[in-house]
Amino acid sequence: MVVMAEAASDAPRRVTILGSTGSVGTQTVDLVARDPDRFPVEALTANRNVDLLARQARQLNARLAVVADPACYAGLKERLSGTGIEAAAGADAVIAAAERPADWVMAAIVGAAGLGPTLAAVRRGAIVAFANKEVLVCAGALMMEEVKAHGATLLPVDSEHSAIYQVFDFERTSSIARLILTASGGPFRSRDRAFMAAATREQAVAHPTWEMGAKISVDSATMMNKGLELIEAHFLFGIPEERIDVLVHPQSVIHSLVEYVDGSVLAQLGTPDMRTPIAYALGWPARIATPAERLDLVKAATLTFEAPDPVRFPALRLARAALQSGGAAPTILSAANEVAVQAFLDRRIGFLDIERIVEETLAALPHRPLSDLAAVRDADADARRDAVGRVTASGAMAVGSR
Repeated sequence: MVVMAEAASDAPRRVTILGSTGSVGTQTVDLVARDPDRFPVEALTANRNVDLLARQARQLNARLAVVADPACYAGLKERLSGTGIEAAAGADAVIAAAERPADWVMAAIVGAAGLGPTLAAVRRGAIVAFANKEVLVCAGALMMEEVKAHGATLLPVDSEHSAIYQVFDFERTSSIARLILTASGGPFRSRDRAFMAAATREQAVAHPTWEMGAKISVDSATMMNKGLELIEAHFLFGIPEERIDVLVHPQSVIHSLVEYVDGSVLAQLGTPDMRTPIAYALGWPARIATPAERLDLVKAATLTFEAPDPVRFPALRLARAALQSGGAAPTILSAANEVAVQAFLDRRIGFLDIERIVEETLAALPHRPLSDLAAVRDADADARRDAVGRVTASGAMAVGSR
C-alpha cells in the first residue's frame, strides 16, 4: 500500500526536481514558479541540457543545479557564474541532490537511471512525487519496502495512478473489486499492423491528446506504457494483476477508475494536462490552483470506450506475463523496452521491432528472484546487453536485405 504521511498544507515546502528539463520537470517548474515563496527550490537536475537547467536555476533561485553528464559541468558552471548557485555533475551528484533537505522531491528522471536518486529521497523519508514508471516496474517490491521502512510518502504523478490515488479507499482496501486504467490508445489506435511496420519516429511521437517526452510517447504508441502502468499499479496499490484492467478511452477525460464490491465505480476526470496531477502531488494534502484548461463536459460531448486489441498491441500481454512471472521479469521487460525504444528513436530499428526485441529478451534471460537493489541492477544490465545485441542484429539484417 502507499504510505500516507502527515503534512502541513499551508507551510512553505522546499522542493527538489530530479529531471527538471524533461516534460514533467518543465511543467513542475512552471507550477513552482507561480508561487516561489510557497515552494522554494533546493536542487534541480538534468541529464545534459545545461542551457535550460541554468535558466531554470536562475529563475527559481535554486541552491544547487546538477548535470548528470560530467562533460557538461564546465558549461553549467559558466552559465551560473556570479549567481551563488552551486553547480555539480555526475551520477553521484544527482543522488546527492536527492539527499539534500527538500521536503518534496519530484522524481522525473526517465528510465532505470531514476532508481538511485528516487531511492535516496525515499530513504530520508521525503514526500516523493514520482513520474518514473520504471522505478516501481524494476524494483516494485523492494521500493515499497524502503518506503515503509523509512516513513516516506509516494505520490504518483502519472495521470492514471494519480486518478486512482484520489478515489482509492486506503482504509478499506478489501472493499475494492478492481482498478481500471484508461488509455488513449496512442497515435496508432485505429491503424493496422502493416501501417505500424512502416511507422516513422515522427508518427510515433505525435500523441493525439497528451504532450509528453519522446520515450513515453513511443511507449504510448506501442501501449507498453499501459503495461508498465499495470505493473506499477500492482505494487503501488497492492492489487493483484488479475484485478487490474485496461480500457481504451481516446478522449483522455476519465483518467482512471476504481470499482468497489458494491458495484460503485469512482472516477477522476479532467482535461489532458499533466500540470493537474503534478499540482495534486505538489500541494498534497491540500489542492493548489493550476492554469490547466477546465473540463467542459458539454464541449466534450461524447466519451467513448473500447477494449485494447491484444493482436495489434501485444505489449500489454508481455507486461502481464512479466508480472505473473515475477522476479527479474519486470526489470527485464523495462530495460529491454528502454533499449529498443531508443533504437527506434535513433532510426536503427522499425516500430514493430520494439515489441519483438522485448519479447525475445524476456524469453532469453532467467527470471531470477531479486533479493536486493544490486540484483535489480544486475538484471537490468543483463537485459540491456541482450537487447543491444538484438538491436545490432536487427540493423545487420536490415542492411543485408537491401
